[in-house]
Amino acid sequence: MASTVFLAGASGAVGSRLIPFLTAAGYRVHGTTRERTKADRLRALGAEPVIVDVYDAPALREAVATARPDIVVHQLTDLPAGMKTDDMAAALARNSRLREIGTANLVEAARLAGARRLVAQSIAFVYAPGPLPHDEADPIDPGQRGVLSLESQVLDGPIDGVVLRFGRLFGPGTGFDAPNPSSPVHVDAAAHAALLAIAKGSGAYNIAEETGEVSAARARRDLGWKADVRLRD
Repeated sequence: MASTVFLAGASGAVGSRLIPFLTAAGYRVHGTTRERTKADRLRALGAEPVIVDVYDAPALREAVATARPDIVVHQLTDLPAGMKTDDMAAALARNSRLREIGTANLVEAARLAGARRLVAQSIAFVYAPGPLPHDEADPIDPGQRGVLSLESQVLDGPIDGVVLRFGRLFGPGTGFDAPNPSSPVHVDAAAHAALLAIAKGSGAYNIAEETGEVSAARARRDLGWKADVRLRD
């Protein structure tokens, strides 16, 4: 019997690239979006659309309970593609709130539904200043409240959790066609890391090409992750 994945943030840049990896691996996917207009696209990708707002905790608990997932994958963000906005400070504040409150609601919904594993998106470019390249044992900048909250809730919570610290995304849906010189990661390689983390690994992993800022050695060793993975569109 195929395992079920509840993919929060399925219509986002990473989520929409993750669905084909999941379905090809034999998983049943329930994918969330806040917008009904995106339901048909999720269905076309192979996911069962779930229209729910992560801030509506009762509705989220009901949605996760209905899906009865073995695994919950957290790919929720609240940032514009390409980080293009007239008010980036407000966008970053919304994203930080999502990491704190949205993550709390999702973790609780996953716990109540009996999910056995939670894989969540974090970022690899917020380490506190120190010797390079950073590995996963290095401290996160203490000013990154949202990131610290998300990681603590996932790694210290009631469910077996894995955090994937993505580098600077590029590729389809990200708003960036070319890699950033500092710790880039193609969106497909990031999505594939989430697929790998469903079945193995523990703790936090840097998921980025090695340009001197962070080391992805642990992800290569534990997950078998490779930076050159691409979907065949």
